[in-house]
Order: sequence, then structure tokens, then C-alpha cells
Amino acid sequence: MRRRAVPRGSAGHGGHDVKVVAAVFARGGSKGVPDKNLRLLDGRPLVAHAVAQALACPGVDRVLVSTDSEEIAEAARAAGGEVPWLRPAHLATDDAREWDAWQHLLGWLDEQDELPDRLLVVPCTAPLREVEDLRRCVEASMEPGVDVVLTVTPSHRNPWFNMVRVDEGGHARLVCEPPARVHRRQDAPPVYDVGTVAFVAEPTYVMRATSLYDGTVRAVTVPAERSIDIDTEVDLALAELLLRRRSTGADRAGERR
Repeated sequence: MRRRAVPRGSAGHGGHDVKVVAAVFARGGSKGVPDKNLRLLDGRPLVAHAVAQALACPGVDRVLVSTDSEEIAEAARAAGGEVPWLRPAHLATDDAREWDAWQHLLGWLDEQDELPDRLLVVPCTAPLREVEDLRRCVEASMEPGVDVVLTVTPSHRNPWFNMVRVDEGGHARLVCEPPARVHRRQDAPPVYDVGTVAFVAEPTYVMRATSLYDGTVRAVTVPAERSIDIDTEVDLALAELLLRRRSTGADRAGERR
């Protein structure tokens, strides 16, 4: 694997320059929401939102889009993304792991002698993120020893308090049994939902690892209203509602100035 002698791009911790490449992984198939990555939100396809947000992130050198769909590729290019190839079919099936698509993209960059210092992954499914969320994730990835950064939101359900397993006989037990019974959710150990706002990874780690959690993973907390993960039609409708509320709030704030 080639390694560049002198990193270049945005400034990181300790004054070192780093090169950050953003990537949007958007396959054509989707069961929960048909043609999900092309569905419109505020008049633009979800893939276009992801590309635009990635382009706006400070320090990002380029935005690559990995897709198996010509339609998605066209929408991504129109938004300013690069689509140098269509993703191989075996990496775009329902059973394919996106991790393998990450490795495929990084392998191609390595062949071009353009392996970056950080890979910023911007999923299409969290269009209510803010560019500041991306910037914070990239910044966190510069901390020594960090292999992967992901985003989290406080969970409304807690395996120590109100999440159960049900056996074949219909009997329920807590997912995690605490040493002493917890009677209030606030007293349970805090847990978080993993979001799809952003992931940042050190490329050589991705190339040698088999999953996100093989190395040192850093979490960045993002508010729930910016972490809506579009997986159903209801999620898409909720995102539309929250976006309208955000726009209306901004308009009212401008009127008060």
C-alpha cells in the first residue's frame, strides 16, 4: 500500500496538514423507501444534499460518490460530486456490506497514489445534519490514536431499564441485568444510538480492519433533530416537517432583526 511522504490539505492537530476526502455511498436498491437516495427533500435528491454538505465542510479536498446507479451518478455530478466509476454489482446487493465499498473506494484511491489522511463518509440518510457536525467529526478524528469517528444521540430506550429479550415461551428479561435493580431510567447507565450523520476513518485502518469497531472509536454527540435516519416513508415525512420548521424559524429570526 502506497503512503504519501508529505500530507497536504487542511490543518489538523499540532499544526500538521492533512488531506481529507469525503465520500458518499449511495446504491440504487432500497426496500424501505424505494429509490431512497433519489427521493426529494426540499426539492433536491437526498444524494445531492449529502454531496453539497460534504463540499461545504472545511478542509475537504474532494467529494467522491460510490454508486451502482447511473441515475444517482447523474444527480451526484449535478451537485458537484465526482463519480469516477460505477460500483461493482457484488458491492451493491442487499447483502453487501458498506464497509467493503469503503475498502473498494480507498483501494482505487491508493492505486491512483491519492490515499488521503482521513476519509469522511457522509451518508445520504441524514440530510438534516449541519456542516458544523461534519467539521466536528473531522476535528475529533485528528486526536491521537483514533481510528474511527461516529456520531451518536442519547437513546430513548435503555437495555438496563426498558429493553427486554423475549424467549420462546414469551417470557421477558432485561437485555442487560444491572447489579441492582434500576427503578428510574435516569439512574441507568447512559446509552446512545449510533447515527448516520457522518463517519470519519483513518484509511489504512479501514484497509486492514473488518468493521468499525475493530479499533479505537471516538463518538461525537449530535442532537436528535439533526440525526434523523431516513429508513422509512415516515422518516422522510418527519424530515420534511423538521426542515420546514427549521426554515420557518430562520425566517422569523430574520424578521426580528
